[in-house]
Amino acid sequence: MLAVQVAEFGGPEVLVPVELPDPVAGPDEVVIDVAYVDTIFVESQIRSGWGREFFPVTFPYVPGGGVAGIVSSVGPGVPSGWLGRRVTAFVTGGYAERAVARVPALTPVPDGLDLRTAAALVHDGVTAAGLIELTGVGPTDRVLVLGASGGMGTLLVQLAHARDARVVAVARGPEKLSLVQELGADAAVDATRPDWPSAARTALGGDTPSADVVLDGVGGTLGAAAFPLTADGGRFSAHGAPTGGFTPVDPAEAARRAITLLGIADLQFPDPDRTRLASTALTEAAAGRLRPVIAEAFPLGRAADAHTAIEGRELVGKVVLKV
Repeated sequence: MLAVQVAEFGGPEVLVPVELPDPVAGPDEVVIDVAYVDTIFVESQIRSGWGREFFPVTFPYVPGGGVAGIVSSVGPGVPSGWLGRRVTAFVTGGYAERAVARVPALTPVPDGLDLRTAAALVHDGVTAAGLIELTGVGPTDRVLVLGASGGMGTLLVQLAHARDARVVAVARGPEKLSLVQELGADAAVDATRPDWPSAARTALGGDTPSADVVLDGVGGTLGAAAFPLTADGGRFSAHGAPTGGFTPVDPAEAARRAITLLGIADLQFPDPDRTRLASTALTEAAAGRLRPVIAEAFPLGRAADAHTAIEGRELVGKVVLKV
């Protein structure tokens, strides 16, 4: 089968198409004929050598943690009813024509939802739905979303809007600002403005303009500038690091202001929660209430081009691979 392999840390060019043996399902496993592969920014960071303390790898490795496709074979003890089913799944080595998945990692794709859309929700749908749940976003909340035009940011805007929160989205450039407002943001702030924190505070409104919930999918200096916008007693989630590092927050300062801090570790959901959240995201998408924004679908053999586009950050929305 065709797969994409990484033999050393480096730029997108280290993503090399190779031929590998077809996988075989073991007990409690299935083989999926992959239609689309989900991609997330952190995969490009891992490929470059960042985050080894969080994401250790052994060379050579096939990247990719999420796929959508059709179950083509099942392992010993797995009910035959899974055969032929359209599913999404969390996997190891998803940049391939076929992937093995554990049965607890499978989520059936609802009728009427295409596999391309389903793939775009494997990671971001679960994380976004989990974040909205963990932070308890509700109708009285003012929510600030950083990186709002990205794959997960666009979902967070929609989910927070659906809960009747006031949503202020931070993105870069007119096209991205227009998109997040189309998706339900009450206001959009351009992160390229030197005074964007002041503009965001004004957009948040209220007697003491601040955010009850800050969803930081960016990290670095942008996230650090957003933390002071968090209301006392609010919730701050530092779950993204495309800038090269998670937002550094002083726990003592957060405790003094009674701010609840969430990080990437809080989003490592056990199988039952992950499956439930995935099912929620897929169901909402099938009903037309949640729309992942897909910028481009690159052929599997052009995974290097996909990573180049991801790192360039010029595309609006997310990237998937088409098998």
